[in-house]
Amino acid sequence: MDTHETPAPDAAALLDLEPAARRIAALLGPVDDSRLEDPTPCPDYAVRELLGHLTGLATAFRDAARKDLGPTTATSPDAALPVLDDDWREVLPRRLEEVAAAWRSPGAWTGMTRAGGVELPGGVAGAVALNELVVHGWDLARSTGQPYAADEAELRSCEALLAPDEDDPDRGGIFAPPVPVADDTPLLDRVIALSGRRPDWRPPGS
Repeated sequence: MDTHETPAPDAAALLDLEPAARRIAALLGPVDDSRLEDPTPCPDYAVRELLGHLTGLATAFRDAARKDLGPTTATSPDAALPVLDDDWREVLPRRLEEVAAAWRSPGAWTGMTRAGGVELPGGVAGAVALNELVVHGWDLARSTGQPYAADEAELRSCEALLAPDEDDPDRGGIFAPPVPVADDTPLLDRVIALSGRRPDWRPPGS
């Protein structure tokens, strides 16, 4: 055995993306066509673009887990506004299942991969994928007036990923500046605030 190889992680220690993916899939039913132009906590996205982004990120992180590097993993999410295809109601739930399944493989968490045009270790990519599902799941729930919850293990992973540190206080410019919240704020709200969103955001008029 090559002593320089990265050992395969213990399967029991892997983050599970399936609960976050299933929560998003469960939110899709009430989203009829009349809601697609509604605003979201992402200033540049209506619900339509948020759903398109979710489809794109699920595809990209599925392929990143599989080390199937190509156009889906090479494009920055900021390159253009996401486009929502007409068949999204069939495609998005399938992509969510696929990304969760892909990250159940221990090999997904080893070596290097790519997502959004950025080369990064598999373990980091998996944590980013989970964070994207958790935070954008909250975005979709809040935009469409649905309840949302995440378990503590997911939220602790997101908190660790999003928290600024002394060496990189602006977190590489990837995330908006954190929104200040009280120390006793619930963990989900703290994670949302670290992502640069206001935890009390509601659609205008709601």
